[in-house]
Amino acid sequence: MIRYYAKDKRRLAELAEPEPGCWINLTPPFGPEELEDFARTFSFDSVFLTDSLDLDERARYERDEDVRFILINTPVLNKELLEEGANEAIYMTVPVGIILTIEHVITISAIQTPVIETFLDNKVRNFDPTDEKRFVLQILEQNVYRYLSSLKKLNLRRNRMERELMNSSRNRELKQLLSIEKSLVYFVNSLSANELLKMKMKRTDFLHINGDEELVDFFEDIIIDNSQALSMANVYTNILNGTMDAYSSIISNNLNEVIHRLTVITVVLMVPTLISSFFGMNIASGLPDKPWMFWTTILGTVLFTLGVYWFMQRRRII
Repeated sequence: MIRYYAKDKRRLAELAEPEPGCWINLTPPFGPEELEDFARTFSFDSVFLTDSLDLDERARYERDEDVRFILINTPVLNKELLEEGANEAIYMTVPVGIILTIEHVITISAIQTPVIETFLDNKVRNFDPTDEKRFVLQILEQNVYRYLSSLKKLNLRRNRMERELMNSSRNRELKQLLSIEKSLVYFVNSLSANELLKMKMKRTDFLHINGDEELVDFFEDIIIDNSQALSMANVYTNILNGTMDAYSSIISNNLNEVIHRLTVITVVLMVPTLISSFFGMNIASGLPDKPWMFWTTILGTVLFTLGVYWFMQRRRII
């Protein structure tokens, strides 16, 4: 699906046909040969489009004559988690391609991402597709904000799962923590790649902003925010790893305690079982056939059992 947008009195308006300075947004589904025809129409390599749809593509930038291509990774909510019993990452990252031609800014992704939706909903201040330098920086800024927001939500969810695990060690909470851990792994890898990309873009002046002090400061702020998001992701990952290790030790210790108690109970109960087994044998014993002998045996068994229990408690076996 190919749509064209332009600003009309501070509001984003959809166009029927492309105009110079408009923003072109591409989202699936695409018809046969549609991407190749689109790339041919705007005179750039169709690889820029197909790479943007590859979920495993890493962040990078390229230049092909007058066409510049930027690929960044952005977080999206994993829809598979909506299924019952799903055990996947809560968030995953997908690439977003930004293609800068002489007259247009083109964005493309495999799904409709929240970052692009923010611009489509006209929620970004001073957003103007005709100012391609600021537009690209605003996309990078909103992408970092999306990471920060997602990280805060993951941390709140982790805290809630930890509180629930304090009272019960159910598999459900542990699976939730595992899903959070997978999300953080995606975030750390994508934020690292995005940070490296932005540093290279700044060093090579890929956006041609070195003559504009305001845009340069804007780009530096974005890089700082990206570093902050990466630090948060690393901290949350380390905390979660420590939490998982701690709960593994707690669960293992609780299991050892249960086995220990069962062993003590088994040893204590073995005494009356052993004595009753002797008297259950079909042997000719020399015991007198007196009624009081039964109760004497029972009393002796109880006393001997209590003696074993006292000995184990004194030795701190229990």
